[in-house]
Amino acid sequence: MLNSVHHIAIICSDYETSKKFYTEVLGLEILREVYRQERDSFKLDLSLNGYYIIELFYFPNTPERVSRPEARGLRHLAFSVKDLDQCVARLNHMNVITEPIRIDPHTEKRFTFFEDPDGLPLELYED
Repeated sequence: MLNSVHHIAIICSDYETSKKFYTEVLGLEILREVYRQERDSFKLDLSLNGYYIIELFYFPNTPERVSRPEARGLRHLAFSVKDLDQCVARLNHMNVITEPIRIDPHTEKRFTFFEDPDGLPLELYED
């Protein structure tokens, strides 16, 4: 029935800040950028390694969503990486704060968390 995850939709509070974060800090590529005048909103389609993964939306005056501690709903978005230390060093160099690296007790894989400009929890998980 299901084939794959098609995309993840994220609503941001500051379009230019989030656009810069997802493209320049995380390195996602812009597929399409649309300004929808009737809604005074933006939609940015982003890809990773050629795969469409994120729709970044901006709408004026959106309410904040509870994120922590462990609120119900989407918990976080995780990205697979080959070299966690290198990715953490790059994020820290770009003034993105990362949590200490942890080890998943079930898979013995290393991972860490950080946040996007709106506090959305993001994870790097080393393959």
